[in-house]
Amino acid sequence: MAVNITIIKDKFLSDNYFILRNITYDLTRRNGEVVRQRREVYDRGNGAAILLYNRARNSVVLTRQFRIATWQNGNPDGMLIEACAGLLDDDAPEVCVRREAMEETGYQVDDVQRVYGLFMSPGGVTERVHLFTGEYQTSGQVGQGGGIDDEDIDVLELPFPRALAMIRSGEICDAKTVILLQHMALEGILSPR
Repeated sequence: MAVNITIIKDKFLSDNYFILRNITYDLTRRNGEVVRQRREVYDRGNGAAILLYNRARNSVVLTRQFRIATWQNGNPDGMLIEACAGLLDDDAPEVCVRREAMEETGYQVDDVQRVYGLFMSPGGVTERVHLFTGEYQTSGQVGQGGGIDDEDIDVLELPFPRALAMIRSGEICDAKTVILLQHMALEGILSPR
């Protein structure tokens, strides 16, 4: 079913870091009624994330870094445990996740598998995040990791059962990371025990 909308106003608000717009539009509902809505839409570009795993060790590699938005919303220290992720920067998602894995963890991962392409906050953010998995080998850590420029990233290698327990305890509360860890459990790629 096609959506019937008429844009009334598309007001540019900011391009301080990404683009923020205020959009007013008329939406025709299924019953024919037209309603006017106004929304702020944040366009930060699309991103990609990868969960690095090692089948033989039954482990995953995650990162921990400060995230101002989580601190602002009640995360006491602002630190968030996540799968490697970044913006596409005009690259294909597969290229992005390989780059991010190297920059953030130091692991070179050649074979990556696409899992999903998801809108993570569609009520006001345009971003679609492409989710991947990739198997790492200890011999594949060819760099230091820790991020680039102003990033300060801790690299965490965790037993898979511990990572799942960290979801339950709330220590891991990043949506893309939870989705990827649960994917690994559901597909039986790693053992939850």
